Amino acid sequence: QVRLVESGGGLVEAGNSLRLSCVASGAPGGIFSTYSMGWYRRTPVKEREFVAAISWSAGNTYYADSVKGRFSIYRDNTKNTVYLQMNTLKPEDTAVYYCAADTKRFSNGQTMMYMAQYSDYTWGQGTQVTVSA
Repeated sequence: QVRLVESGGGLVEAGNSLRLSCVASGAPGGIFSTYSMGWYRRTPVKEREFVAAISWSAGNTYYADSVKGRFSIYRDNTKNTVYLQMNTLKPEDTAVYYCAADTKRFSNGQTMMYMAQYSDYTWGQGTQVTVSA
């Protein structure tokens, strides 16, 4: 059973940066590299929404329009970790950020753009990001 743990959230002023990490454990050796991975976020007034995804091969990345050009997703398969580098943060980026794994091996990472409510993904517990004006 794959388990995901996010970290790196915190309180920052607008314009600053944060890097979120998501470490996967419990997967047999090497299998993490076959999973497409995504980041999502949720606020008290909005349901969970897609932020970014990366294909299992790391050859393709996908972003929500609201973060394109500011956020970057990348992965280190040697560490079973996916990252979300968030630059030029805005108050509207304030949310709980969740990491998700599509454990259907070799799946198309692009589908993660449309699956923010998909319970069959493996989800982390979330990390709070707060951006002050």
